[in-house]
Amino acid sequence: MTLARTTLAGPVQFTGLGLHTGIPVNMTVHPSSEGIHFRLGQERVAASPEFVTDTTRSTKLGSIGTIEHLMSAFAGLEITDAEVELDAPEVPGMDGSSRLFVEALLSGGLERIGEVEAPHLYRRAFFKEGETEVAVAKGSGHWRYVYNTGSRWPGRQAFESTSIVESYRSEISPARTFAFAEEIPMIIQMGLGKGLDESSALILGIEGYKNEARFEDEPARHKLLDLIGDLYLSGIPIRVLNVVSERSGHTANVKAAAMLKLATES
Repeated sequence: MTLARTTLAGPVQFTGLGLHTGIPVNMTVHPSSEGIHFRLGQERVAASPEFVTDTTRSTKLGSIGTIEHLMSAFAGLEITDAEVELDAPEVPGMDGSSRLFVEALLSGGLERIGEVEAPHLYRRAFFKEGETEVAVAKGSGHWRYVYNTGSRWPGRQAFESTSIVESYRSEISPARTFAFAEEIPMIIQMGLGKGLDESSALILGIEGYKNEARFEDEPARHKLLDLIGDLYLSGIPIRVLNVVSERSGHTANVKAAAMLKLATES
């Protein structure tokens, strides 16, 4: 299958606070023809699973944190080439979702720079550890995520898309990051979530949401948003994959991305 290579028509700028660090950051996404890279000072790192350095509550690439929401936006818009320049070591958290990235990148315009053959997936990528599972196969953009908290509310949520690229902007990109109300003191103690507030993070109480949700199943949709961003580190367009995942987080996602990349190189 032949697919378009796509970059930006011109630079697009973002300003905000790092989602976890709360540090002010200016970020510019530049057009490129060399794949996707992140740059901070003299450091330039390719968006690839082997360069992930941490997966604690976010995905860190080299010294640059929380890259998953922007990577998810790139995947949903099928952007294959971009140079991301930052002046602080974390991507801005924006509204806790990928929606503002998507809207700004579209407003700036996209440009086709050629064609590329879709990577051939020689075998399925399957990661399982305990109750966590990520299964990836060659397909047509059918993705499903099951979020399951067991006996703790909200229990089991599932979100499914049979056309992931077409549904991404309206059904997935607005879903925000979230936290359990009882975990917030620990998150604060760990020095995380400093760039979030009640408008950019959904709080899950023991019997319902503590603030207004954008979707009834927003946690499941956001976990799918994260999964998309992490798996796109493999470089494989999301429209040519079928994916089913349950209870996965960044660690499992990145391991699956590494397996997926290896499965196209065999």
